Amino acid sequence: MRAIWKGAVSFGLVSIGVRLYSATEEKDIRFHQVHREDGGRIRYKRVCSIDGEEVSYDDIAKGYDLGGGEMVILTDEDFADLPLSTSRAIDVLEFVPAEQVDPMLYNKAYYLEPEGTATKPYVLLRDALADSDRVAIVKVAIRQREQLATLRVRDNVLVLNTMLWPDEIRQASFGFLDDDVQVRPPELAMAASLIDSMAGEFQPDEYTDDYRAALQEVIDAKVEGREIVAPEEEEAAPAAAVDLMAALRASVERARVARGEPAEGDADREPAQPTPISSAKSAKSAKAAAPKKAAAAKKTGQAQKKTTAKKAAPQEKAAADDSKQPAAKKTGQAQKKTTAKKTAQRKTA
Repeated sequence: MRAIWKGAVSFGLVSIGVRLYSATEEKDIRFHQVHREDGGRIRYKRVCSIDGEEVSYDDIAKGYDLGGGEMVILTDEDFADLPLSTSRAIDVLEFVPAEQVDPMLYNKAYYLEPEGTATKPYVLLRDALADSDRVAIVKVAIRQREQLATLRVRDNVLVLNTMLWPDEIRQASFGFLDDDVQVRPPELAMAASLIDSMAGEFQPDEYTDDYRAALQEVIDAKVEGREIVAPEEEEAAPAAAVDLMAALRASVERARVARGEPAEGDADREPAQPTPISSAKSAKSAKAAAPKKAAAAKKTGQAQKKTTAKKAAPQEKAAADDSKQPAAKKTGQAQKKTTAKKTAQRKTA
C-alpha cells in the first residue's frame, strides 16, 4: 500500500506521527470509451461554451452557479484566504460511545500506521481506546477539505472513518409515515417467526458479486475466443402479496426448507418450493455425495455377496453329505450280497 497522507494525531499534549492508507478499494471492472469501428480511445477537449475555443488548465477557474444563467467566479486567491487547516493534524475533540454514531454518517475508511518513533504512543492510544469501548471524534483536513471523522480500533490498527456532516444527511420525508397503518398481532408474530427462521451469523466471505464474476467471464471468453455461455435466468421477483399472512407463512416454510429443516403444518400440506440458492446447494451436495454413495453401495454389495456365500457354504456341505449317505448305503448292501453269494458257492462246492 502507498501512503496518501502524512500527519499527526493530536491527543491532548501527545502528538503521534502517522501515515494514512486507504483501507478499501473498489473492485469494479472499468472500461474506456472507444470508437466502435476501430477501437480508438475517445478524447475530450476543454472547450469554452461561448467562444468555442479550447481552454488550457491555467485559464480554468471555479464557478458557482446562482441559477438563471448567473455565475460567481472564484480564483485561487479566494480559496487561499479560507480557514482550512494546513497543520496536517488529526485533532481529537472528544470520546463518545460507539453506538451513538449513526452508521449512515460513515463515509470512507483509512488505516493509520505509526511513523518513526511514534510506535509506543500509538500503541498506548490504541489499547486505551479499545479498553474504553468508545470512539474518538476528530477533525482532519484531507485533499483540501476539512472532514469530521472517528478513530476506532480494528485488528489492532487505528482506523480513521471520515464522516458526512449532519446537514448532508437527507431527512426521510415520505407520505406513508403520516398514514395510520394497523398491524395485527398474528401478522407481527408471523413476521417475527420469519426473521427467526432466517437468522444467522454474518460471514462476509459467503457473499460474492455475481454480476462482476459473470462480466469477467464474458471478458475472458472474448480474450480467449471462447463461446460465451449465457448465465442461468434468475427467478422472477414475486408479485405484491395479496394475503399477507399466507405470504408470510409460505416465506417461513421456504426459509426452513432452504435451511434443511422440516416445514411446519400438516403432513398433507404441499411443501414450499425451494429457492434457486437452496436448489443449487442441494444439487451441489448431491453431486459431491454421488461418488461416496456409489462407493458405499459397491462395498455393501460386496459385503452382501460374501455373507451370502458364507451362509451357502454350510448348506452345500450338508447337502453333499446327505447325497453321500444313500450312495454309501447302496454300496454296503451290494457288498453284503456279493459276500453272501460267494459263501453259498463255497458251500455247494
